[in-house]
Amino acid sequence: MSGLAVRAGASVRAPGAREPDDRAAALGYFRDLLAPFGEKPDEELFDGGPHVRHRDLADLLVADEGVGGSRPDLLIVTHALPDVVPFTAVAPYLTDRLGGRAANFAIAQQGLAAPFTALRIASAYEKAGRATEVVLAVLEQTTLPTPFPLVRDTPLTDSAAALVLGTGEDGGDGDGLRFVRAHSAGSVADALGREAGGDGTLLVLGPWVDGDVPGHGGPVHRVAPGGYCTSVWLDLADHWREWARDHRRIVLCDTDPRSGRTHVALFAVGEG
Repeated sequence: MSGLAVRAGASVRAPGAREPDDRAAALGYFRDLLAPFGEKPDEELFDGGPHVRHRDLADLLVADEGVGGSRPDLLIVTHALPDVVPFTAVAPYLTDRLGGRAANFAIAQQGLAAPFTALRIASAYEKAGRATEVVLAVLEQTTLPTPFPLVRDTPLTDSAAALVLGTGEDGGDGDGLRFVRAHSAGSVADALGREAGGDGTLLVLGPWVDGDVPGHGGPVHRVAPGGYCTSVWLDLADHWREWARDHRRIVLCDTDPRSGRTHVALFAVGEG
């Protein structure tokens, strides 16, 4: 079978606060960043955050045996919210922890679309013969220098997910849970299209999808609130083995509360 299949997954939820060791530098950076817009950092808000950096989340993901043992050709870091401090380029940092040979970059400023975009890119690399093992990391930290409604009102928690995807006939898991395609549309119904419904299909709905999905009479797994960009990926990292055992197709779906666009990714057992 061709295509990328899930070989390992890891998740991190609410790892706990850390004592910031770079407060002065971070606040100085944010003052310079916000001054042209007539703003300044909210020091009380900043100081009250857990200060879990993207680098900390990456380290926790690497501590997982499946992720830490991978040696990817391609590594993509995705996030919707910025790092608490922007002083570490996390994609090359994570690459260094995983063998140091992967082409690497980050995708941001796409909201929760970023991991879906990353899967399409990873698939293109595999089809072009440029990657046989890929690590996709989704990072979310909640310490910000200015108020952000999603963090305050949801509330969001620090979290991260990683998937190791690879080619080959088995990789230890038979044909595996393989990525098929990802796309988006202006509504849940349009984005799902023919993906929802059908025998053996598990529909995984992110916390931002409201109500029922028309045309889907099969099983539904609803992801708990607390994640924005990490939403469905946390549960995929935790449950991919049992989902691949119990279902023929896995459809991940979430709607970005900021843009209103719905994003869908299809995985299938044994399909290329």
